[in-house]
Amino acid sequence: MTSTAAPGETPDQQPGTELRVDAERNRDRILVAARRLFAAEGLGVSMASVAREAGVGKATLSRRFATREELVSAVFADRMDAYASAVTDALADPDPWHGFAGYIHAVCAMQAADRGFADVLTMTFPAAKALEARRAEAFHGMLDLVARAKGTGYLREDFTSQDVVILLMANAGVVNATGDAAPDTWRRLVAHMLRSYATPDAPIPPLPDAPAPAALYRAMVRITRPGPA
Repeated sequence: MTSTAAPGETPDQQPGTELRVDAERNRDRILVAARRLFAAEGLGVSMASVAREAGVGKATLSRRFATREELVSAVFADRMDAYASAVTDALADPDPWHGFAGYIHAVCAMQAADRGFADVLTMTFPAAKALEARRAEAFHGMLDLVARAKGTGYLREDFTSQDVVILLMANAGVVNATGDAAPDTWRRLVAHMLRSYATPDAPIPPLPDAPAPAALYRAMVRITRPGPA
């Protein structure tokens, strides 16, 4: 039995293959564009802006990702995996206090590297089941980490898991406010917060230098201007 190829097809090509390839290519372009925009500007970017950046129509974007939550879940799946891994790595540290402090710094560094992820860690997306499952996994690991750190006597007994959420919210605000104008400001915030969590005997690393006044001024001016840094 011989096969008859349509114009532009090879004999072995199945009907619809080209459409599937185009659909996958569009999906990849959308993810790359969304990742770039979310990292630079945060999650406030409109779906229309993502479509323009990807070079596709809004209808194509809607076919690939019906909701913003679906897009956010796909874009940040790998980063949420890294977030969960940070807890696992911290729990593997033989020094629980060092593991706790390292976890706090690592997660805040993830926020600083990606404004979109800074937002993701301070929001919930109920419809994004996989994303929320990884968040829940990381949260339960963090509870174990906190308990172990308290067992060393270096983490204050009145520290709670809510304090981690508060720190992530504060750090997201600093990251979004300072942008490229004073990009290391978050390090000083985290160092101050770790000091507030620690007991007097806890080993604390040196406090990073404060940002230069001119850099903070540029950050303050930046907040008043629309658009990305």
